[in-house]
Amino acid sequence: MNSYPINKTEELAAVINACDVCYVSMVDEEQKPYVLPFNFGYDGNYLYLHSGSEGKKMDILAHNNNVCIVFSTNHELYHQNEKVACSWGMKYKSVMLYGQNEFIDDLHQKADILNIIMKKYSGKDDFCYSDPSLKNVTIFKINISSITGKQRGH
Repeated sequence: MNSYPINKTEELAAVINACDVCYVSMVDEEQKPYVLPFNFGYDGNYLYLHSGSEGKKMDILAHNNNVCIVFSTNHELYHQNEKVACSWGMKYKSVMLYGQNEFIDDLHQKADILNIIMKKYSGKDDFCYSDPSLKNVTIFKINISSITGKQRGH
């Protein structure tokens, strides 16, 4: 079974929106890769992440804001011949996104972005946030420089 590119904007967005988690990769100052899972929000133009304000990811992104983010969904094991190991495979849809992180400090922007993230997981989009909560959360706005997709078997 062959893999095929996903090229249409709406199909790329559908794969992203079908995922509960994305995997964000970064490169530290020693040129070592570092990958973390994140919950996220996506508005068709930017990808948004959030976290606490301390940790290795903060140190890395302060020095190198480039990221590669992967989404993968619709996993389904298949085989052509049950006894032939090489005939087994996995159906999937995936998206790979490259971009640059921008830290968002404005409290109103933080609240708007958190609402995008919350709507993804709750279906609701009008939440209240206290100033201390907004001050203590780090918001990442990923400016997308390229995005590609691939699928197998769907």
